[in-house]
Amino acid sequence: MPPTSHDRIVTYSPAYTIVPTYECFNRCSYCNFRTEPGKSPWMTISEAETLLKKLHSQDVCEILILSGEVHLHSSRRQAWFQRIYDLCELALTMGFLPHTNAGPLSFEEMQQLKKVNVSMGLMLEQLTPALLNTVHKHAPSKIPEVRLQQLEWAGKLNIPFTTGLLLGIGETEDDWWETLEAISHIHQRYHHIQEVILQPHSPGHQQTFDAPPFDPHQLPRVISQARQILPSDITIQIPPNLVIDIVGARHTVPLLACVEAGARDLGGIGPKDEVNPDYPHPQYQELREILEPAGWELVPRLPIYPQFDDWLSRELQTAVKQWRKIMHPTPVLQEERSTNFRFHC
Repeated sequence: MPPTSHDRIVTYSPAYTIVPTYECFNRCSYCNFRTEPGKSPWMTISEAETLLKKLHSQDVCEILILSGEVHLHSSRRQAWFQRIYDLCELALTMGFLPHTNAGPLSFEEMQQLKKVNVSMGLMLEQLTPALLNTVHKHAPSKIPEVRLQQLEWAGKLNIPFTTGLLLGIGETEDDWWETLEAISHIHQRYHHIQEVILQPHSPGHQQTFDAPPFDPHQLPRVISQARQILPSDITIQIPPNLVIDIVGARHTVPLLACVEAGARDLGGIGPKDEVNPDYPHPQYQELREILEPAGWELVPRLPIYPQFDDWLSRELQTAVKQWRKIMHPTPVLQEERSTNFRFHC
């Protein structure tokens, strides 16, 4: 049976990433994000407000609060958490929709952040303990049980959640399927996982991990198998900048093959990928020019999927409802919007 027009939709989130701090007590050998604790200033609320005001004139809906990790028992942990909470609250007050990914949190911290986030996330990366002897040797918060617990707590708290795998950091192929099975198992209990990211390792200038990039031509096969393992209501997401930018040259075939294999979301698209700064994000128009000739429609989405709206507080539901009206205008305005893609807070 030929696919319907609805089947030919690929989504993305118009997003901007705010980093409260780059400092992190973990030392993952493939990381191109972190700085040593105490070596970089924290973003102030005043700086964030100035930045967010500028975003009002741009196509931004989601504010991703992405932070390095302060140790759970550090004397600065409470100040760090409060800064993240205040940044989320500020973004919400200024008309954006916050999504936080700040490493493992306590149950109480997740419970608090639920008040000022429409969704949250944490990468599982890989569940094999073998990596604790290699790339995660100096990364205490990468203990598989700790990260699995976050997915469990998110389910108990009714938090719409994003997680994912990092491919090519020393794991085996069987490890991929085991990690996906674990995600599937938890989701079947709580039905709270929106997206699973399949992120290929892409070397950057800061890392000490000496390994080649994950071959993006392998990714369609991984996506196809993931689609068989994961429940159908979980969307598979791929980062387009790590798929179509290979040694500085644009290759569109891997991206299209990934979409054909079952990936239906491209994640947050903004001016900079903070986790992989050596790989600039392709912007909306470039992605559209790749996808549309192959029959795919590129459509913006919110950082929360519609089926989770009623999990939110009344205040957050109001904010989301306003954004849904902007992103899904009346039919009279739809033609104008498709020819001049702009939306603002």
